[in-house]
Amino acid sequence: MVKEPASQRMLIRVEYDGTGLVGWQRQENGLSVQQFLEQAAEKLTTRPTLVQGAGRTDAGVHALGQAAHLDVPAHLDSRAVLGGLNSWLEDRRIAVLSAQPVAADFHARFDALARHYLYRLGLRAVPGGLLRDRVWQLGRPLQLAAMQEAAACLEGRHDFTSFRAAACQAGSPVRTLDRLAVTASQDEIHITVSARSFLHHQVRNITGSLVQVGLGKWPPQKMAAVLAARDRRQAGQTAPPQGLYLTAVDYPEGAVSSAAG
Repeated sequence: MVKEPASQRMLIRVEYDGTGLVGWQRQENGLSVQQFLEQAAEKLTTRPTLVQGAGRTDAGVHALGQAAHLDVPAHLDSRAVLGGLNSWLEDRRIAVLSAQPVAADFHARFDALARHYLYRLGLRAVPGGLLRDRVWQLGRPLQLAAMQEAAACLEGRHDFTSFRAAACQAGSPVRTLDRLAVTASQDEIHITVSARSFLHHQVRNITGSLVQVGLGKWPPQKMAAVLAARDRRQAGQTAPPQGLYLTAVDYPEGAVSSAAG
């Protein structure tokens, strides 16, 4: 009987430009981040290697700090995994930022404590050529204070049916938003959202509704009524994917550092 070689589980942090990709997850209809990482991992480890992400991002959505785990031969340390994956990656829209050993039962998705997203709204009247696939270019001012007032009623634990995609497969529409902030940044408005988990399209649907408030089409008070309606038809449009970034994923300190020490 052939003995399986010893392996080490690694947590990697990944950034990518989602433009032209079908999203994180492998799909039959196009190229995905997971596919490119698994191809690179197979070349590094010389065996088929599953790369499991902390969460899926849709086509066109970007990441500054996606997290994933994979199992590699035990003789490969963090530096070898980091350098090897980046060396073998065939798509330069994707980069592995770090690699860190974790416990054998660590899971990038199920052990996550929080996920953080940023949505960028472009206000500049003249569209930016460099930002075409990086922001939702509205090209007009938004009422920041009104958006902040509307966002406040969505923080906390609620039934988010009104902001849930029809195709969402989550067992419950109840989620807890730990943070929902709307801030100005030069000629952009940034919406930052944090929660343990999200419904499908939840951030983009919330953004579409906040834009209705920012444009003066809704009073801020309407957001509470939309939330209470538990009806997707009452909320605003789904914001386009190119303005959305997965910025970070948090884990319990012990879960990440236990194997490293």
